[in-house]
Amino acid sequence: MSQLAVFDIVIFGGCGDLSYRKLMPGLYRGFLDGSVADSCRIIVTSHNALDVAEFDVWLERSLTEQLADDEYDDAVIQRFKALIQRCVIDITVADQRWQELQAKLTSDSERPRIYYMAIPPKIYGEACDNLAKQGLVDKRSRVVIEKPIGYDGKTAAQVNDEVGKYFHEDNIYRIDHYLGKETVQNLLALRFTNLIFEQLWDAKSIDHVQISLAETVGLESRAGFYDGAGALRDMVQNHLLQLLCLVAMEPPNKLDANSIRAEKLKVLEALRPIVGTDAKRYTVRGQYVAGEQDNRLVPGYLEELQASSSHTETFVAIKAHIDNWRWSKVPFYLRTGKRLAQRSAEIVIQFHDVPHRIYDNAAGTMAPNRLIICLQPNESIQLTMMAKDLTSRSTKLKPVSLNLNFSDTFAHFNSGAYKRLLLDVAAGNPALFIHRDEVDCAWRWIDPIIEAWQASKHLPELYRAGTWGPESADKLLTNDGRAWFCREILP
Repeated sequence: MSQLAVFDIVIFGGCGDLSYRKLMPGLYRGFLDGSVADSCRIIVTSHNALDVAEFDVWLERSLTEQLADDEYDDAVIQRFKALIQRCVIDITVADQRWQELQAKLTSDSERPRIYYMAIPPKIYGEACDNLAKQGLVDKRSRVVIEKPIGYDGKTAAQVNDEVGKYFHEDNIYRIDHYLGKETVQNLLALRFTNLIFEQLWDAKSIDHVQISLAETVGLESRAGFYDGAGALRDMVQNHLLQLLCLVAMEPPNKLDANSIRAEKLKVLEALRPIVGTDAKRYTVRGQYVAGEQDNRLVPGYLEELQASSSHTETFVAIKAHIDNWRWSKVPFYLRTGKRLAQRSAEIVIQFHDVPHRIYDNAAGTMAPNRLIICLQPNESIQLTMMAKDLTSRSTKLKPVSLNLNFSDTFAHFNSGAYKRLLLDVAAGNPALFIHRDEVDCAWRWIDPIIEAWQASKHLPELYRAGTWGPESADKLLTNDGRAWFCREILP
């Protein structure tokens, strides 16, 4: 059984989409496996009294939809419900309802107190201000904030400054749920505990790296936010750059937050700037139009947005370089988009071809070794290599895979990224969270790309929903004699 965590958590926006899909299922999973104590208090807030009144029905629907069959237990759910309290609060109004929240929290002065901001970043500051006015911010208080942190470097600094007025940096947890996935954590174990990989983890052995986060969904309920942000701000500035850092970082001297952060910052600082005309050469923007997905017609971006025009990108591909000794001349290809052919999140490390071929052409085509780290939909690690086809009497070569599928290898495996991260906040462990310095450094790389797009009026290239994005994204690699990895072609 996991170590028992005793804490109070207040979820601002507790009846919203993030709470529905991630936070409540994550907290329940912690309770189910014995990590969350019966004495914990989960306080959900909403400005809508009706949402709060109907919370039990809402919660039942959330757990029914989000949990696996072997996680759903009626008796445990009833015990879990006993942890939950409700509170109607308008974050922008400093009225007596904040005193009701204070009354709920002041009965225990020792346990950690977590404030989860499942609300728009523009009102983080008001929420923190009202908490402080009620005396609810002290050394045991921790605040969790979600992306997007700002619209650019300047606005990100404003958001961080507002929260920083009330919470010390050590008590601010900027969450990126990809960092909570067990496969991402296993990437560090794979690199730093296996000599076979660490010896090959550099430009001498690696030809290139691909990091892809592909979504099949469209705008869903995020139309208002998304059209003002786009894929570069929404996905690249945080998720993709964080994964890039974990792939490219040097070994930390210890596996603690400060040591890991220091190495990630070195990677971000070594990213080659993409400015001016380089943006057209090294980046691709796309926007989906109507197409076929899962054997059904789906609308285009403008139809979903209900607008006649928009220059917001729903797809981004970037060829990035890290200018340091380990990664000199190794391109990192980043790709993310909506309404793509498959839902997937993968890191592909492609090694160089063998320097000399000893088999003749009749043996078949040689394929390079690849290490494929799949984050979703199923978490796994594969290593592809060349081997003799044992079904052929003649000498035929074919790629084969060594496959570590976590659900097969580890009984009852469930990644539960939000469960992991929420328990880390309760334990005061910031290793899997993002420091302000990382946010600032990431924006310093992203902002010039946005500025170059705006200056050159670089419009998104259209692509059909259900495909892998614009043709220019393929050319980004084919011009270098490479191609995007596609799981469909894996033997």
